[in-house]
Amino acid sequence: MSPQGAGGAARLLRAMRGRRVLVAGDVMLDEFLWGSVSRLSPEAPVPVVRVSRQTFHLGGAGNVAANVRALGGAAVVVGVVGDDEAGRRLRAALGEEGLEDGLVVAAAPRPTTVKTRIIAHHQQVVRADRELAEDVAAEVEKELLARLRAALPGSGAVVVSDYQKGVVTPRLMKALVTLAQKHGVPVLVDPKVRHFALYRRATVITPNQQEAEQATGRAIRDEASLRAAGQRLLRQVGCDAVLITRGEQGMALFPREGRARLIPTAARQVYDVTGAGDTVIATLALGLCAGASLATAAALANHAAGVVVGKLGTATASPAEVLAALESRAG
Repeated sequence: MSPQGAGGAARLLRAMRGRRVLVAGDVMLDEFLWGSVSRLSPEAPVPVVRVSRQTFHLGGAGNVAANVRALGGAAVVVGVVGDDEAGRRLRAALGEEGLEDGLVVAAAPRPTTVKTRIIAHHQQVVRADRELAEDVAAEVEKELLARLRAALPGSGAVVVSDYQKGVVTPRLMKALVTLAQKHGVPVLVDPKVRHFALYRRATVITPNQQEAEQATGRAIRDEASLRAAGQRLLRQVGCDAVLITRGEQGMALFPREGRARLIPTAARQVYDVTGAGDTVIATLALGLCAGASLATAAALANHAAGVVVGKLGTATASPAEVLAALESRAG
């Protein structure tokens, strides 16, 4: 987004207020244990972290919805949690964020997905995951589809947040795309390589560079190989556009119609990339809800991601922060 586009960005951010996004997929609870290290364990060559505080954040599809809310939009979250303390904590967090709860509670032994990160001196020491990644049971899938049908009216975009934890099944994805197209609503997918065949007819997918390389079987080393990968993904998935996120190298947008765009990074400092993809797809969805072109929404998403990677831990970006970042670059 060019300097003269800062005013346009402000108008777009205002137009995004109150727009509603349906976020479907794998919800999880992000737990952070914060502390310091002063010695190694006598039991094994590992650091001993003295924990000073514990925080919890919405993760996965929940973090996408939190990003939508932080940008001034509204979101309903459809996914699965377990009948456990983590699930109750996650649902309470949705309420605290002002997000609509469309979650299905699965019976034991399926737990709520929890990712625990131990942070010492602003660096992640280790991550521990508690999850069951098998496809959800047929009765849970049926209830998810019912909630998606109920939540879609009034939503200007659908985001599918696929972490391959069992919610995004072939039947669910096919039904959701068909339903969204019937209502004229774009479907944006944060994908997993193993599920690429499920995303046919989606509006846009947002793989990172590693996922794009794995899906195409080609290393991305320069602009030519990047463009080749983008075009190949368009053919493979049959979607309207591919947005490849590239971390410190920015993004690359490949629409089926029109020219490709290489978008340089907007980040000034990179502390933590956790959740940056959630910020990108949330901003992209809200931008489309507000009537922006895919290219304009992607440019704004790039600036929002630049804000988030400058924070430690699962984070979001506010309209004021995005505008400040834009004005800083323009200056």
